[in-house]
Amino acid sequence: MLVIGENINASNRSVAEAIASRDREFLQSLAKAQIAAGADFIDVNSGVGSGSPEHEAVTMGWLVEVVQEVTDRPLVIDSNSPSVIEAALRKYRGERIMINSVTAEPEKLASIGSLAAERQAWVVALAMGTNGIPSSVEGRLAACGQIMAHLTQLGLEAEQIFFDPLMLPIAVDSAQGVVTLRTLEQIKSRYPAAKTVLGLSNISYGLPCRRLVNRAFLLMAAYAGLDAVVLNPLDAKMMSFIKVADMLTGKDPSCRGYIRAHRKGILVD
Repeated sequence: MLVIGENINASNRSVAEAIASRDREFLQSLAKAQIAAGADFIDVNSGVGSGSPEHEAVTMGWLVEVVQEVTDRPLVIDSNSPSVIEAALRKYRGERIMINSVTAEPEKLASIGSLAAERQAWVVALAMGTNGIPSSVEGRLAACGQIMAHLTQLGLEAEQIFFDPLMLPIAVDSAQGVVTLRTLEQIKSRYPAAKTVLGLSNISYGLPCRRLVNRAFLLMAAYAGLDAVVLNPLDAKMMSFIKVADMLTGKDPSCRGYIRAHRKGILVD
């Protein structure tokens, strides 16, 4: 399972302050720590609403340069603004890149979809459209169908599309865990070449012992077909659960990855 490190995100106050003050050392230490912990991708989110569109674009471009100074791991450009994404793509010097995210909204499909196709980027596709997040499996699959049709018409391959079935807090609606799992299963059934991704921590928002809930849901989502996950890779126990999930779902032949992790002493019981 691909691990996308979520820690460089301006929704976190300390990260937002570091971005505002141009604290390169703090941000680069976050990047290096996530890589050392096993992240495959580093998500970069410079925030929105902090100034003019031009300022936001410049800030994201700066953040991409800062992170790339200390790692050659691929980045996830996390923004719903086409101008911000475009600025990040201009600064990015790697081959593999992921854009987070596009939806079934026609304007987003046209603008962000075109940027992804031009760069041949991987793209996170949220299972939602103009009316927000559908409450049902069928509604989310309909959004996925629109996205798949449009992005492949632009020239992206199904393998480059990472569908996010979306996870609403279980504390708000106790049915949402099952809805997300069934959506995952159906996405993998309808679009076997496509990938899936999930922002894991959303499920436990508002609950006590959040890590316990997140870890349990990770295993369930892995069985349903999850290919990538956005999380905090500094949570050593969660990273251990990913090794277990890969092993239990047949993605770790002969348990080699699990045993190798054990021998390195990085598994946390």
